[in-house]
Amino acid sequence: MRRIVLDTNELELCLERLACQLIENHTDFEHTILVGLQPRGKYLCEKIIKILNKKYSVQSVNHSLLDITFFRDDFRKKDKILIPNATEFKLFVEDKKVVFIDDVLFTGRTIRAALTAIENFGRPKSIELLILVNRRFSRELPIQADYIGIDVDVYSDEKVNVIWEDSFNNSYVTIEKIIDG
Repeated sequence: MRRIVLDTNELELCLERLACQLIENHTDFEHTILVGLQPRGKYLCEKIIKILNKKYSVQSVNHSLLDITFFRDDFRKKDKILIPNATEFKLFVEDKKVVFIDDVLFTGRTIRAALTAIENFGRPKSIELLILVNRRFSRELPIQADYIGIDVDVYSDEKVNVIWEDSFNNSYVTIEKIIDG
């Protein structure tokens, strides 16, 4: 059984709200770096930056993409070979406010890996987490998001898929709650 959790209009409102919350806490973004976690956090990061630029005239947003493949606790433990994404991280995070951006917060292991990976680029003043979907009832580590698009109650036999699609320069997302059985 599949169910759409967030339609295109709701997504627009959700992204606007997340952008506004960032502005409230980071004002001019002079000392802030937005970090899209590869691979899926890239799309959300791009959408947030686009909203900040076009709708709120925040022009200078330092941002980068971070690949956490080699920092995962399951690296080399899966049958499937993990293929890394290109790390396009060229910023020094020393004494900066860092905001990790990812699509779904599930067990917390991706964020744990990101915390380890970011150390290679300096010691941030603080780290926050912005996510589109907070998948509740599945956390394995004590990690919580500072900015949440939507909370979804998901149990062990259910999945949440975030599907980004582009059509005629308009992007939309389908978030499906999949229940096996």
